[in-house]
Amino acid sequence: MDDPRKHQVSLRGASAKEITRDALLEKVSQERELRQYARRATAAALFLQRVWRRYRETRTAALEMREEWEKCLKQQQQAGSVITAIWISSHVVRPFLFFVSCLLIRKRRIEAAEVNCMKSCFQMLLDSLNSTDSKKNYCSLAIGTVEERRVWGYQSRRLISLCIFVLSECDKSRPGGQDIVAITSLAMQLVVVLTDVKGWKSVDQQDCQIADTAVKDLVRFLGSGDSGLYSSIRTYINTLDVPCALSRSKSRVQTDDSFLITASTITLALRPFHVLKFDVNSLGLLDVHDVAEKYSVFLLTIPWLTQRLPAVLIPAMRHKSILQPCFQTLLILKEKILKAILAVDQSMFHVSQKVIPPVGWALANVICLATGGDNDSVDPGGFHQEFNCASYVRASNILAENLLVRLEIVDSVQKNQDAENNIENSEKLSSTVSCESEVTNESIKLSFLDMFRPISQQWHLTDLLAIVNKMGHSQGSETNTPKRLEFSGNLELLDIMRLYSFMLRMFSSLNPRVGSLPVLNMLSFTPGFLVSLWEVLETYLFPRNVCSGHKLYDIISKTSGSGKDWNVGKRKKHGNNDGGNKWVSALHKITGKSQAETGDRDLRANQAKAILVDKEDSSDVWDIELMRPGPQGISKDTSCMLYLFCASYSHLLLILDDIEFYEKQVPFTLEQQRQIASVLNTLVYNGLSQSIGQKDRPLMESAVRCLHLIYERDCRHQFCPPVLWLSPARKNRPPIAIAARTHEILSTNQRSDDSLALQSIGSVITTTPHVFPFEERVEMFREFIKMDKAARKMAGEVAGTSSRSVEIVVRRGHIVEDGYQQLNSLGSRLKSSIHVSFVSECGLPEAGLDYGGLSKEFLTDISKAAFAPDYGLFSQTSTSDRLLIPNPSAKYLDNGIQMIEFLGRVVGKALYEGILLDYSFSHVFVHKLLGRYSFLDELSTLDPEIYRNLMYVKHYEGDVEELCLDFTVTEESFGNRHVIELKPGGKDVTVTSKNKMQYIHAIADYKLNRQMFLFSNAFYRGLVDLISPSWLKLFNAGEFNQLLSGGVHDIDVDDLRKNTRYTGGYSEGNRTIKIFWEVISRFEPNERCMLLKFVTSCSRAPLLGFKHLQPTFTIHKVACDIPLWATMRGHDIERLPSASTCYNTLKLPTYKRPSTLREKLLYAISSNAGFELS
Repeated sequence: MDDPRKHQVSLRGASAKEITRDALLEKVSQERELRQYARRATAAALFLQRVWRRYRETRTAALEMREEWEKCLKQQQQAGSVITAIWISSHVVRPFLFFVSCLLIRKRRIEAAEVNCMKSCFQMLLDSLNSTDSKKNYCSLAIGTVEERRVWGYQSRRLISLCIFVLSECDKSRPGGQDIVAITSLAMQLVVVLTDVKGWKSVDQQDCQIADTAVKDLVRFLGSGDSGLYSSIRTYINTLDVPCALSRSKSRVQTDDSFLITASTITLALRPFHVLKFDVNSLGLLDVHDVAEKYSVFLLTIPWLTQRLPAVLIPAMRHKSILQPCFQTLLILKEKILKAILAVDQSMFHVSQKVIPPVGWALANVICLATGGDNDSVDPGGFHQEFNCASYVRASNILAENLLVRLEIVDSVQKNQDAENNIENSEKLSSTVSCESEVTNESIKLSFLDMFRPISQQWHLTDLLAIVNKMGHSQGSETNTPKRLEFSGNLELLDIMRLYSFMLRMFSSLNPRVGSLPVLNMLSFTPGFLVSLWEVLETYLFPRNVCSGHKLYDIISKTSGSGKDWNVGKRKKHGNNDGGNKWVSALHKITGKSQAETGDRDLRANQAKAILVDKEDSSDVWDIELMRPGPQGISKDTSCMLYLFCASYSHLLLILDDIEFYEKQVPFTLEQQRQIASVLNTLVYNGLSQSIGQKDRPLMESAVRCLHLIYERDCRHQFCPPVLWLSPARKNRPPIAIAARTHEILSTNQRSDDSLALQSIGSVITTTPHVFPFEERVEMFREFIKMDKAARKMAGEVAGTSSRSVEIVVRRGHIVEDGYQQLNSLGSRLKSSIHVSFVSECGLPEAGLDYGGLSKEFLTDISKAAFAPDYGLFSQTSTSDRLLIPNPSAKYLDNGIQMIEFLGRVVGKALYEGILLDYSFSHVFVHKLLGRYSFLDELSTLDPEIYRNLMYVKHYEGDVEELCLDFTVTEESFGNRHVIELKPGGKDVTVTSKNKMQYIHAIADYKLNRQMFLFSNAFYRGLVDLISPSWLKLFNAGEFNQLLSGGVHDIDVDDLRKNTRYTGGYSEGNRTIKIFWEVISRFEPNERCMLLKFVTSCSRAPLLGFKHLQPTFTIHKVACDIPLWATMRGHDIERLPSASTCYNTLKLPTYKRPSTLREKLLYAISSNAGFELS
């Protein structure tokens, strides 16, 4: 091993401690860094000392100069000598600007000492400017010598900057605020006079050009970023009263000084626009955009801008010379302005700018200014005659689109914060503060949306559409690119569609409770709007030669005042090639198609139409090819128009009655309704089958809502072929077991706040189950029950044939009461098997063991007794099918609501075990069980008489007051009459022609929803104890009844024969059995149903065939021997057939002749008896 001392070097002799070379270098480096740090520290200290000494000396000099300045003014006032403009410039303005800039601007606050100095200086300058003597007028220096002009220009710019700074500090709520307001008033007057050559009283006619040049230089400085004008105006306006419930001030009345300041600030804000208007060449186009950019970023983003300002100032702000440059600048510098708006400082302002992004306030202010509307006006008016609506709409679209993006970001952040708050344990105080903050935020949002009132008024839409029609937006010779369309002066139909689609999304996002109802009301009831919108979509989706004899929206312009005559808006079909070319051109602009592509499409038009006629029942017709890629495969413009159409039409469908829909066929014919249904069906299915992005969710939600309304109307009164609903999924449906498991997983994991399910095949089953055939959905339902039983078995709830079963004893004469007392409290435990022991009428236990047959008999008998109208819980509708509906008087019975809840469990148990009950419920009642709201058009299925009466009122042409109606409804129960008000104070409200629609829908809502709510909720609670709600949503109302009571009113004899079991000595080859099948095959359908009810207690066959009948259909042999001589004489067995419904068994004697078997069997099944016949 080497000696370590071998590598050491001695530098100081043998007595010094020796170190290594590396350690020495490191030590030297550290000492060098320490010396450098000491030098930097010394330099920094010297710099700080210089800065401090300079500040101290400057402040001392400024204070001394202020004292000398004040003495100078006092001496001048005492001497009473003439004050010249040159003296003001050199002895007043020059020292004033020096000490004020040192004492005031650097501290960024105004103190009392500076207030008096500024008041004296500003007042002296204003007195000088009011003088007609050129020697005394300070502005005369602007037309003096070159040096005087230079000094005047420099001092004027410094004075303007100082005055603008004073404006930014003007807040009367601060200590000494009244003094600041007075100083600000003088400052604004000074700037207004300096920048207006008309206020210079000493200027001669020959010097006007020089003075005008000087003023333009000042105005140019005023509009530049160096002055800080617009940011200071923004700061000042934000201190004004907020005209809403959030404001602490109860009055918008301003004092004289405040009004003068506000008027001056608006004058100064608009002044650069007016100067640029008259001398664009002098200042350059870039200056126009620069001023418009600052105006848009700093002023238009102020919350409630038009509502804060006095009404007399608004016309100047909404003038086309102001708004038009802002719109054009926004279109050209879109990205730059949006980025600047996002960066606007919000920390010092009202909480409203944190609830609503600044771009949202810009949009609201733009709409208020463009339409002349504010929160205090009932009828905001309209557009100016020379107003460029194209730039207004496109600028609004840019702002609205960016606002929606910002709202989505804010919403996602809020959800994350809520999730974190739920995890953490918050104190009660923080919860209270959070609740108050939520109320404040909601108030701000509602006040913000109220600024968009013009958007929800019909004149706004009709005026824009009239402009489109006037401009001839669809001339076939034009081919504009999207970029050219954006900056062209013509308003396009798509611009309007985008605007209203953005508005719908914004209203829904900011006010989920009411949503976009105000806008939807207007769109739905604008005559001809939906018809025309669908015509454009129809041209794209169903290529054919569309002919229209009128220009687009001619009808809308002519009938905008009607609002009720839908026939006026119907399309007139006759040959007019010009009209067809207009639609084709409009289609080109929407889809981006070329003229060459159109030729090929026109050639295929007749072929497509022929296919539509020849293959009316083919599923290919209803699977729309252009919708197969889903929302991702259609253009942005088409998606926008589809969204607008679906949202508007789904709203209209809520109030369309059957007469309008089926008989008058307004606004669309039934053929068009089928086309709409096929488009939406294909779009929704393919959209849900793929991954949906956030941008496609609004379209999908509106399309699903509209599709559901059309489908439910078709379920009630069919107008679409069944193949239409099945067509999208006919080729790629998954196996039943996979679909059922996917659906169950999805329903379990789906979040409650998601309006659409996750994008998978499971979401198709959840959202649009109708694309699967009914039989397959029944199999899914059975698969769900099978999965549930397996899960219960794994959980230990089911361990054997008899374990965990429920033992009950039921008296034959009190089956409902005994069943209720023993089973109602079980809840979901009712899924377990029930072992029933019957007690006869005599009080003796009936012999026999329950292997499933007695429990079936129990469910059949209890439902027969409880659903009977005489029992009082349910009644029958007045329609021909006599469907069951809860009896309104049931709530007055003892335990009436609890009994209905128990019947929900009975029905759930029957569905769970696959036992058919020969009863059907009203579709309105089933809709409540499926979680769906019922509307006016469904009243005809519940009470046709009331529906007819309401339709009479709706279409009554005279004065409705003659009918003597009020907002009440009368109920009768047990001889007592109960008057129920449909609205608070309804008995004192007379139905008139104006409120008749409100009355009609109030009656319908009461009959369909409010009256039934208590009973449907109770029944639902019992039903879902056994049947999951997600399972029920696979079916509509009619299908639910089929699921409960079986299939069609006939039976398949061959299927029954294949699934029949023979006992007691019978076999399939027995002579009596052969006669039996021969006889029932010749029965009438109603006779076969009677036979099935005789044996199984239900007249309908199982939905999936008799192989699913439990217990199996059985024919048991009853041996009845007769003497040989009797047979030779033609005699046969006299004994009647009997049945054991609890075991689905027919006890059939050994008949020898078909005629005898037919006679005896018909007698037995017609006698309404079964077991007792034996």
